[in-house]
Amino acid sequence: RMQNDNLTWKGLRRTDPDRPRPLADAVLRLIWEERQISRAGIARRANLSRSTVSEIVGEILPMGLVSEVGEGPSRGGRRPILIEFQDDACVILGVEMSATHVAVALTDLRGKVLTWVTEEHPVRTDPTGTRKLIEKLCLHCLSAPAAEGKPLVGIGIAVPSPVNPAHPDRLSTVVLPAWEERLGLDGLSERWGVPLFIDNDANLGALAEHWWGAGGDSDHLAYIKVATGIGSGHVIGGEIYRGATGVAGEIGHIAIDPLGKPCLCGLRGCLVTLVGGRALEARAAELENDYPHSALAGKTFSIHDIESAGLAGDPLALQVIREAATHLGTAVAGLLNLMNPAVVVLGGGLSRLGEVMLEPLREMVQSSSLVSSVAAAKILTSKLGPQSVAVGAATLVLKSALDDSRFFPAVPGSTSPSSEEPAK
Repeated sequence: RMQNDNLTWKGLRRTDPDRPRPLADAVLRLIWEERQISRAGIARRANLSRSTVSEIVGEILPMGLVSEVGEGPSRGGRRPILIEFQDDACVILGVEMSATHVAVALTDLRGKVLTWVTEEHPVRTDPTGTRKLIEKLCLHCLSAPAAEGKPLVGIGIAVPSPVNPAHPDRLSTVVLPAWEERLGLDGLSERWGVPLFIDNDANLGALAEHWWGAGGDSDHLAYIKVATGIGSGHVIGGEIYRGATGVAGEIGHIAIDPLGKPCLCGLRGCLVTLVGGRALEARAAELENDYPHSALAGKTFSIHDIESAGLAGDPLALQVIREAATHLGTAVAGLLNLMNPAVVVLGGGLSRLGEVMLEPLREMVQSSSLVSSVAAAKILTSKLGPQSVAVGAATLVLKSALDDSRFFPAVPGSTSPSSEEPAK
């Protein structure tokens, strides 16, 4: 069974799949948002009767996701019992498949990272090894003391590929040809008896920044991941925008220079051929003779080395970074003019450069955008750093469970509800 609107694939776990419970879901979500609230507060906020609230709370409490935690202030009459959402009742796994590494985050129900592990791996060319590594890292997180044997809600998977909502387990043959369209992670669902939630990595970076990071209170956000490849995720009106077939946000394949270098997608001069990790390594090698005193000169270096050298003020690295920022600024300017987001968050490896990258990028954006679109937008680096995409994958699971609480597993040792009626 598949729920396409949440990009959920296989292993769907529901306590009562045929019984809709929109009121219970809405009340549970309200308690999660407020953290602590009384039955009276729920009645006022949700515009429900006392009897309805009491019935719903009586249904929710045995789930073990909320608990009665003492008395709150009185508004007249006896003091109400407060109900608190239990952030540590369950855990969630978020997996990032990058082109060159796998990362897994174990989080609670408030996006807090309890355990984090990452390992380099040739993901793009080794699907079998990647699948084994993902399972190993998931087991590592679930075996960590922070997991404490708590029930697992689900596993979110971030993939470096467009994801079609109708077929979330199919991968792009252009981006990941060795995978032959098949994600092949159904074994995770079978092993732990939980659903998988799959989406594009940049989409999930955007979701994480919107919920927990640099997005703040904005419901209009763009997240740009700059790594081996380049992608963007977009939050519009508080929801991820995927487009008709899931390919919205492929900013890396905007043709910046139609006469430029060929791209794996078949076009020329795509943004990724100028700003992607491999492109920046190649550009640094081209300029090496012009900077004989650079710390990079005469050495084999990676994009991480270029970033570190740039932070140290190395002239070769700074030249490469300035060029990259100019190209990326051209794309961001077009994005601002077209989408008008309130916040643009730069993620991926280059985000650790901070103002070294942002200053020339902002200068390019200022000269290439409508004044009104620039004035409305903040351009920032990720607050979540290298964990953003994996945390976003876990957040996709949390969001889906808060939208439909039947995704939550039963929590052992839950308490019975109080007989107290809401205070006036």
